[in-house]
Amino acid sequence: MDSVDVVVIGAGVVGLAVARALALRGREVLILEAAERFGSGVSSRNSEVIHAGIYYPRGSLRARLCVTGRDLLYAYCAAHGIPHRRYGKLIVAGTAAQAAELERIRAGALANGVELTALSGAAAHALEPQLECAAALHSPLTGIIDAHAYMLALLGEAESHGAQLACESAVTAVALREDAFLIGVNGEAPALRARALVNSAGLDAPAVARLMDGFPPARVPAAHLAKGSYFTLGGRSPFSRLIYPLPVPGGLGVHLTLDLAGRARFGPDVEWVAERRYEVDPARAASFYSAIRSWWPALPDGALEPGYSGIRPKITGPGEPQADFRIDGQTAHGVRGLVQLYGIESPGLTSSLAIAELVAGML
Repeated sequence: MDSVDVVVIGAGVVGLAVARALALRGREVLILEAAERFGSGVSSRNSEVIHAGIYYPRGSLRARLCVTGRDLLYAYCAAHGIPHRRYGKLIVAGTAAQAAELERIRAGALANGVELTALSGAAAHALEPQLECAAALHSPLTGIIDAHAYMLALLGEAESHGAQLACESAVTAVALREDAFLIGVNGEAPALRARALVNSAGLDAPAVARLMDGFPPARVPAAHLAKGSYFTLGGRSPFSRLIYPLPVPGGLGVHLTLDLAGRARFGPDVEWVAERRYEVDPARAASFYSAIRSWWPALPDGALEPGYSGIRPKITGPGEPQADFRIDGQTAHGVRGLVQLYGIESPGLTSSLAIAELVAGML
């Protein structure tokens, strides 16, 4: 039986960041990825936003790790030449009645150490002439990153410190022993022995936890799939900043983000689904036009084109309060050397380096 110090399950942005952090500490790391290439799941199907840390409850993991991770990520991008841009964003209220909600958001952001500037509708319109709103908040710390380039840098740094990546290697069996984990891949009998194990399998994290022989099933949360579709804007974007409406249940509302070339895309919406399907239904554009015209009334008919979609790895379902990140170590489940990561959706990309530091410390 082959032996390794640490196995990281999942080569998305968080798994790669964890592998890098452990490798930099001198740990022997093997990354097991079920897909044929790294970063092809949740990490490749998001809006690539670097979040400031605005919306999350004070003291939550999401708030703390987002703010810390944001600063680490900007510094990492600068040090490693990762393409990124600090566009800034406007959170807008379409009516005077909604403006009171902006003040609640501003107060919550300040509790997280994030300062936002309150703007009148006229001031917001002066910044973005196509924007119509009653009031807005300006976040100067919000940006965009090339997620693939970032993951490539994480993997390269991890590998330069001895980590190895094995793709097309789905974990299908884990037996817990007193001092080790016996791991089976692709339906084969366990043939790999690890001293420590990190479950960073994204959408599959709860399923991976449930196949662990000897792990308490009551400690595994239910998995819920919330699909988000994106539509792209044909032609040049009239906006130079990200534009966000007020949050909606399950997400942050249909917002405008920009890629590094300045092209606009809108989304994601929220669609609770039972299976993983990534095609974008063109009929969903109707609800996008309605949502976008609440703050950009000049959006032309026929301007939106189906883009792409992603699925959020949620651990709470429709109508339930938004869950915090679940990063469970020995104190949570009693198994030495095991860290389980559940519900790492937005702001997981922004938080990735901070999550990695936390996990490495837990091990």
